[in-house]
Amino acid sequence: MQFWKLYKVPLLLTFVSLFLYWYFAYNLVRTEYTKLVVLYSFLFLIVLLLLKYANKNIKFLTLIAFLSRAIFILAIPNLSQDFYRFIWDGRMILECFNPYLYTPESFMLSGEFPVAQAKELYAGMGQLNGSHFTNYPPINQLCFVIAGLFSGYSISGSVIVLRLLIITADFGTFFFGKRLLERLNIPVKNIFWFLLNPLIIIELTGNLHFEGVMIFFLVWSIYLLHLGKWKWAALIFALSISVKLIPLLFLPLLFKYFKKGASETYDLKKLVLFYGIVGIATLLLFAPFFSFAFVNNYAKTIGLWFQNFEFNASIYYIAREIGYLFRGYNEIASIGKILAILVFLFVMGLALFRNRIDTKKLITTMLLAFTFYLFLSTTVHPWYLATLLILNVFTNYKFPLVWSFVIILSYLSYLHLNKADKSENLWIIAIEYSVVYAALFWEIFIQKRIKH
Repeated sequence: MQFWKLYKVPLLLTFVSLFLYWYFAYNLVRTEYTKLVVLYSFLFLIVLLLLKYANKNIKFLTLIAFLSRAIFILAIPNLSQDFYRFIWDGRMILECFNPYLYTPESFMLSGEFPVAQAKELYAGMGQLNGSHFTNYPPINQLCFVIAGLFSGYSISGSVIVLRLLIITADFGTFFFGKRLLERLNIPVKNIFWFLLNPLIIIELTGNLHFEGVMIFFLVWSIYLLHLGKWKWAALIFALSISVKLIPLLFLPLLFKYFKKGASETYDLKKLVLFYGIVGIATLLLFAPFFSFAFVNNYAKTIGLWFQNFEFNASIYYIAREIGYLFRGYNEIASIGKILAILVFLFVMGLALFRNRIDTKKLITTMLLAFTFYLFLSTTVHPWYLATLLILNVFTNYKFPLVWSFVIILSYLSYLHLNKADKSENLWIIAIEYSVVYAALFWEIFIQKRIKH
């Protein structure tokens, strides 16, 4: 009875949360816009309340994080179809095909079916995905292979295997993230802003996006770097790159981390060896797939994200409208290149023009660099925020949490009163980014003035 009195509110919140996740996983269709936003909003509110009423009970919050993910075990992703391509790639490798050299569409057009359930997988991934070469790095491909090994003839079985890998990675992130927070004298409860965030549970566990595995290796690497085990940190950093390429953005930021004390000199031996280990390990992981055709195909596919694809962008959409005004057509190819150059210059500026940084400052710099990258990207899917959210755990910023709430609006961006119009609704995107930029402006300018 005493237990019920102490934990009545957190337990009730947990039961409601688990029910909502169950409903989300097994009863929601992506086009049910109202239901999608309402469910997500309630889940977000529950997290805020849980972290208010149970923020000191780490074991209880950990259990909720596990149960919330376990709910999705048997569910087929309902907000993304990328997992069909994951399964295809894994089965291709098991059939001794290099997945980087063939598109699913090329097999369909020639009437060949190289893997089990080829027709179902191609239909599931869609023509857009199936017409392009894969862009998933080798450790990501290894996860797909594991799914194929354990369930080579069942899509549902493969989904379960992929989901278990992602859940395992999330708790690896918890393991190393908790220890890093302790070392940095930051409240351990902060890790639950990531682990319990509905965006993370729905997009990573639910929709099988492998940012979670990349984040696990990234946090592990930063933890090792903080301990001074920089050789192992470099190796694990390479594994992170080999899941998703995003950590490449952070490599220049490590430059000042190897600066000697308050002096202007660097520990060149450590610096060169660190970058060398990262580079060599990454190349070795790609080596089994290497050919000139692979390099050509991979470069083309990566280029699509900067020069062809567009979704839920902010600054790019403004630049695009200016291009329409003066040129009369979409100049994404030119604008995408310019924005990529601006991101590069911004990151290099952060890397070269800051004083020596400790681990806290390094993570904050990573957060700022990745925020700038997202603001200038032509494509910002909801799960892209996962990296921002894990970095945010180690800082005092709140705008990533605000963004993780309002980004659900991106799923409504194709909602028009005119059902024949399939273009994005820019008013909805404008609302999303107005809130995000307002939150960022408040934290950087107004809040600091109030404190001082």
